[in-house]
Amino acid sequence: MTTHNLGYPRIGNLRELKFTLEAYWKGEKTLAELEAQAREIRYRNFRTQINAGIELIPVNDFAYYDQVLNMSTLLGVIPKRFRQDRYDVEVAFRMARGRAPSDDGHHCCNHNHQPTGKPKAGYAGAMKKWFDTNYHYIVPELYDDTEFEITDTRLFDEVAEALALKQDGQNIDFKPVLIGPVTYLHLAENKETFIPKLNRLPALLEVYAQILQKLADLGIEWVQIDEPILGLELTPEWRQAFIDGYAVLKMSPVKLLLATYFETLGDNLDIASNLPVAGLHYDGLRGAKQLDDLIARYPSDKVLSVGLVDGRNIWKTDLYAALDRLKTAKAKFAENLWIAPSCSLLHVPVDLEVEDKLNPELKRYLAFAKQKLTEVKLLDDALNGKADEPALAANRQALTAKTHSKLIHDADVQARIARLDEVALDRAVPYAERVVVQKAKFNLPLFPTTTIGSFPQTQAIRQTRLKFKKGDISEAQYIEAMQAEIHDVCTRQQRIGIDVFVHGEPERNDMVEYFGEQLDGYAFTQYGWVQSYGSRCVKPPIIYGDVSRPKPMTVFWSQYAQNQTDKIIKGMLTGAVTMLQWSFVRNDQSREQTCNQIALALRDEVLDLEAAGIHMIQIDEAALREGLPLKKSDWADYLRWAVNSFRMTTSGVANDTQIHTHMCYSEFNDIIEAVAQMDADVITIETSKSQMKLLDAFVDFDYPNEIGPGVYDIHSPNIPTVEQMVDLIQKAAQNIPAERLWVNPDCGLKTRGWQETEPALINMVEAAKVLRKRFTDQLKSA
Repeated sequence: MTTHNLGYPRIGNLRELKFTLEAYWKGEKTLAELEAQAREIRYRNFRTQINAGIELIPVNDFAYYDQVLNMSTLLGVIPKRFRQDRYDVEVAFRMARGRAPSDDGHHCCNHNHQPTGKPKAGYAGAMKKWFDTNYHYIVPELYDDTEFEITDTRLFDEVAEALALKQDGQNIDFKPVLIGPVTYLHLAENKETFIPKLNRLPALLEVYAQILQKLADLGIEWVQIDEPILGLELTPEWRQAFIDGYAVLKMSPVKLLLATYFETLGDNLDIASNLPVAGLHYDGLRGAKQLDDLIARYPSDKVLSVGLVDGRNIWKTDLYAALDRLKTAKAKFAENLWIAPSCSLLHVPVDLEVEDKLNPELKRYLAFAKQKLTEVKLLDDALNGKADEPALAANRQALTAKTHSKLIHDADVQARIARLDEVALDRAVPYAERVVVQKAKFNLPLFPTTTIGSFPQTQAIRQTRLKFKKGDISEAQYIEAMQAEIHDVCTRQQRIGIDVFVHGEPERNDMVEYFGEQLDGYAFTQYGWVQSYGSRCVKPPIIYGDVSRPKPMTVFWSQYAQNQTDKIIKGMLTGAVTMLQWSFVRNDQSREQTCNQIALALRDEVLDLEAAGIHMIQIDEAALREGLPLKKSDWADYLRWAVNSFRMTTSGVANDTQIHTHMCYSEFNDIIEAVAQMDADVITIETSKSQMKLLDAFVDFDYPNEIGPGVYDIHSPNIPTVEQMVDLIQKAAQNIPAERLWVNPDCGLKTRGWQETEPALINMVEAAKVLRKRFTDQLKSA
């Protein structure tokens, strides 16, 4: 049998890629320095996998930003606004961020340090979540004149780099990873064109054939070709695209390992089983209920790779249970059975060994990327009659201890969950009645302005928080410093002219981690970073046990902020679904039950904020849509408990307390009824990148409550003009009554600097003033 891996974390053990990338973007490091750091990370990753006993190691799982963007530049899918005479890496950064270092007057971008045509800054490409993960990708853009061609050679350079590591006598090889052509087209979006995406498949396949030939010429035997849309419910046209596409690719001179993950194959089982490829990788965890069918149907003369080591979560694998499932496959496939993680290990932290502050009992239950490679090898050895019995026994002992652990199970929380039916889910009166008392209470102008919550996390804020964490300053000194920051942002908002203030969240390291640190049932790592997009890394909390709130979490800071101003201060919380989605979640009970535990804890916080005089409370559910199951047939049940968790959090407040929520990266058309059922008084959403097209869902559905469509993209350093924002809101006001529209950025401003934030907000407030005058004049003339 063969052990292999589908992908490895690329940020570096200590986030070296993040820091080098950001220094490069600022002009503080050269491209040569960035490339040197990237080579070092790749080399370290190769050595880690080799040392763990992985025999077939992925290449091209490394990316400066994301693997879909890598495919776009490899295939020549460059948006019109970023095309130039010759491709270089800064084109990719413009696609991802809207700007590259040379656009800011920094160093040139290519190896020869010669300009490659006039630099072209512009708005960044749309960003979406990678299926139901917390990872993002840049959406490919297809135009009338898009022509597929190989424009980026990094794939081939990295393959050559990897092959140079092979040594005589070593039982290792390298396997390039590509996103498959059908999945790539499925993820792409048409821009200014009506050409059906599948009409482009023949031309796309020609370039894939060229890529595979080049890889064969380099000496590659196996190529992993990822087609995760096989886990979706596909139309007949897309199902046929697999048959047609792989009929062409079967002529390639390399062996193709088709990889699917995150779900069962469902109705696509027959297609996947019969495609003319050399092997298939299957996620045996998320696709557990169909694994036996696949083993029975898949031809035994082909490779079947089974992933029973979880690439999406941080819990130890139940090795004995995995072996029981693999024995049937081993009996049928013999040497054609391959062992791997369920998906790329990109989604988990790098190494558990460095975590020396975790509760030792909890640490006993965990496995990060490096440890998951060991689990793959343990399964392989056991199936080959070379079982490491002490390691297997230790695994069983740990999992048995977990089921009885008092660390995990809290009788009081379980008793409260048992009384869940006693918690009302409805507000006291409908929105139509609440809005009357809220408008009288708050007396806001037309097009009220606000922000989503966070303001720039400056170096000074981060250093102060670090000093407090290390014990270098006292709690009193820390509180004083954070209060000074809150006072500063209130003063800035007053000067800028914003209508509804936020306290800026200087005390918060992360919108989930901050709350998780104050909840029982949560744990935190020191180095458990995972990539979210580009240089953005997050350190997800671990929900290991029953969740409860020992004491108020935000009341102190919100009250302090309210005392700094006569303006309204919004209380800011992260919703239960987002707390769930952006954490590593316990796997010993349903996600619904865990979400309900979090919602009850947040309900307590909402009521405490209201009692403290905070009567506008924003509960962010940025992850509501991304929590949707990949198969639409499973959506209804998820939306039931997800919406109920929000209502459970908010239903106890008075009619004149205004509940806000924020969502980002969401296309709402297919869940708009569920969004309406949340019954938030105001919803703010990300719409600027789509030029307000995402608002169509709220128009078609006739969404009844208030809406704040984001008027500028906070992920780009570009400062929007007044005219741009006026234009966007006017588009929104064509379909949504002006009295129900708010003006706000797309998302929180934590990652931006004040030099970008302040002028952008000044322009935003000015845009609101222009709109007020314009719409007031229209009303007078009418």
